[in-house]
Amino acid sequence: MNLLKKSNFVRRETLKIHKILPETRIASSLSCVEIYVALFYGKIIKFNPKKPNDEDRDRFIISKGHGAISLYPILADLGFFDKKELKNVGKNFLGSIPDPIIPGIETVNGSLGNGLGIGCGISLALRTKKSLRNVIVLGGDGELYEGSVWEAIMFASHHQLDNLTFIIDNNKVSMLDYCKNIIDLDPITDKFKSFNWDVYKIKKGNDVFSVYETFKKVIPKRNGKPKVIIVETIKGKGVPFLEKSRLSHVLTIPASQIDKYIEEFNK
Repeated sequence: MNLLKKSNFVRRETLKIHKILPETRIASSLSCVEIYVALFYGKIIKFNPKKPNDEDRDRFIISKGHGAISLYPILADLGFFDKKELKNVGKNFLGSIPDPIIPGIETVNGSLGNGLGIGCGISLALRTKKSLRNVIVLGGDGELYEGSVWEAIMFASHHQLDNLTFIIDNNKVSMLDYCKNIIDLDPITDKFKSFNWDVYKIKKGNDVFSVYETFKKVIPKRNGKPKVIIVETIKGKGVPFLEKSRLSHVLTIPASQIDKYIEEFNK
């Protein structure tokens, strides 16, 4: 599997979705493309497109709901639903935030701060059932401003949920400014270590091979501790004016420019 080729494909298709549905949070979606590609095309996650609710599946929860549209092309490509549905986004079951009506989506997470708590509950339930399946939660760095996230962090540590992995898309930009100007989250690693989590960092978070290698090593680990992987990404990756803006989260790509960016990922 050519993970780089798949990353370009997903970035291109994400831009196409944004062209159809401009209210989608494109910068938030572009930063986490490599995370999705590594998880699904790298076969880090166990899933069955023909049986999306198969009991013997890993659970993947997108807590940063505004970044979900980059997963839609992957789900279609893998056979969870017909690829034709991507052209009808906003008019069919594919909305701007994840919804369990979409095959392959576990939960509704339009409101930030809920995903990790849900993941904790699922992790505890799977362990009670003696299941060997993993629970993976994708959150954003700005989402760490929610107190409910830290309640879940304490819960996971107390219950030693080592089947749980929290992936943080650390793109350093929140809704209206750089995170460092709102509430500086650093040092994130020390904060998680103080809660007795196993902590890992990927410095090149938009390098799909670095992401894949770390996920392959870390996610299956079982040592009595929950795991957090802090992925250093660039918000709006692939669109230069978004990469440089502290307001990228709320910006759209002008219709007159979007085809140019789409073409960049056809090369």
